[in-house]
Amino acid sequence: MTRAVCPGSFDPVTNGHLDIFRRAAGIFDELVVATGTNPSKSRLFDPAARLEMLREVCADLPNVTVMGFSGLIVDFCREIDAQAIVKGLRGGNDYEFELPMAQMNSHLTGVETVFIPTNAALGYISSSLVKEVASLGGDVSALVPPSVLSRLQAELARSATAG
Repeated sequence: MTRAVCPGSFDPVTNGHLDIFRRAAGIFDELVVATGTNPSKSRLFDPAARLEMLREVCADLPNVTVMGFSGLIVDFCREIDAQAIVKGLRGGNDYEFELPMAQMNSHLTGVETVFIPTNAALGYISSSLVKEVASLGGDVSALVPPSVLSRLQAELARSATAG
């Protein structure tokens, strides 16, 4: 059985992420979507909220499990006996960023990285841009699943009144 991990912050999960999950789930026997906790990075959503959103949007994918992790992704892969890491690539900049990490991960543990190019219609979507556009009142309804949109709007409204 082949098990792969698709790691990310997913803050928030977008339709681009969901496309990668669906396609990777068709390649591997099991896909673990894993959201990490990195104290050095500021996130809009806390880890529990990100896990909940991921579970909601992956509910129709029978061979997809959602988990949280901390530390190195390769250590997490070793813990759950995953053979590969899946990364979506939007373009050359993503490749330039991801390739050295893939090489380091392979060097450390032998876990290989599989790159999946994004669907061209979704390649411009990023969590950062979604948050920025939504925070300025733009319509991001075509960029995130409906359940994520409502949470995003609520969290941005809460953040605006708290800040």
